[in-house]
Amino acid sequence: MITSKLPNVGTTIFTQMSQLAVEAGALNLSQGFPDFDGPQALRDAVGRHIASGHNQYAPMTGLPTLRQQVAAKITRCYGVEVNADTEVTITPGATQAIFCAIQAVVQRGDEVIVFDPSYDSYEPAVALAGGRCVHVQLNRDDFAIDWQKLGDALSPRTRMIILNAPHNPSGALISRAELDQLAALIRDRDIYLVSDEVYEHLVFDGVRHVSVLAHPELYQRAFVVSSFGKTYHVTGWKTGYVVAPPTLSSELRKVHQYVSFCGVTPLQYALADFMAEHPEHVDELPAFYQAKRDLFCDLLRPSRFSFTRVAGTYFQLMDYSQIRPDLNDLDMAIWMTREYGVAAIPVSVFYQDPPQGQRLVRLCFAKREETLRQAAEKLCVI
Repeated sequence: MITSKLPNVGTTIFTQMSQLAVEAGALNLSQGFPDFDGPQALRDAVGRHIASGHNQYAPMTGLPTLRQQVAAKITRCYGVEVNADTEVTITPGATQAIFCAIQAVVQRGDEVIVFDPSYDSYEPAVALAGGRCVHVQLNRDDFAIDWQKLGDALSPRTRMIILNAPHNPSGALISRAELDQLAALIRDRDIYLVSDEVYEHLVFDGVRHVSVLAHPELYQRAFVVSSFGKTYHVTGWKTGYVVAPPTLSSELRKVHQYVSFCGVTPLQYALADFMAEHPEHVDELPAFYQAKRDLFCDLLRPSRFSFTRVAGTYFQLMDYSQIRPDLNDLDMAIWMTREYGVAAIPVSVFYQDPPQGQRLVRLCFAKREETLRQAAEKLCVI
């Protein structure tokens, strides 16, 4: 009889809610993917490279031309230079990058601090490495780091801290002052960072993303993870990358080569071409998604949901305590899907111990205008 290495892990809530949306014929605002396609030029490039015979293994670390484009983008966006050969690794998705970073550093008995609400892939990866997650709750009102709680959670066994900004599910950002505070807190400790920055280009209201890449002290102990899928509207391509100092990149690559070895070759060629020809794409993303956020929120003003417009990501939290305070958020999400035709994600699934009385669901606004209008119409009659 098999003894499960992940005895408490089942099918993810994202799969469950997407499946329920299909069964109920509901609009799927649960799982985080667009219902529109990536840029035509990018899609055309894939076919061109398939036809050109670029269909065999890519180098384990990723195509040199794509790594160079990533390095160039980092310099342009954050004003820092990284070595494309020794610091940039292309991976089949950001989740795989995070997994490999954790496996590279975390050993049996180590502790890894995660901030709740936290993305669901972190803890299983830590468990498979033999480590243990220590959950530190973010502030309930603004989802900022509670520095007292973080300080109290640190121990001689703390090996890693996982950051996520812009933050899923809340959309909260992190400031340079907060990164400075973190650096001071761990300066004399042997602690590494995974900085999950997959929504780096989805930051609104004129604010710029603050990356660990641009914090010299923290970067020296960090794996910074990003996603082509999120940035270029092609989540199904499952292509991401991780940037880390040479020593850490070397350790990550030791794991990566035995997990997947390399990413999909024609997709890498297409991304490299598109990044070289359309560097403006990432500059235009904030306004593109802010327009969707604002449309969705404006349409929901007449509803009984209460909310504060998110500062980043393509997720909007909605408080339903004025509608069905008798329902926990999982039951609320199921009820909304079945009775009103809009699927959402319950926020409690991102917590080890959900706050008492919290009544929040997460809706994805990475959708066509028509979808957002239809969804808002349904939500306004709840």
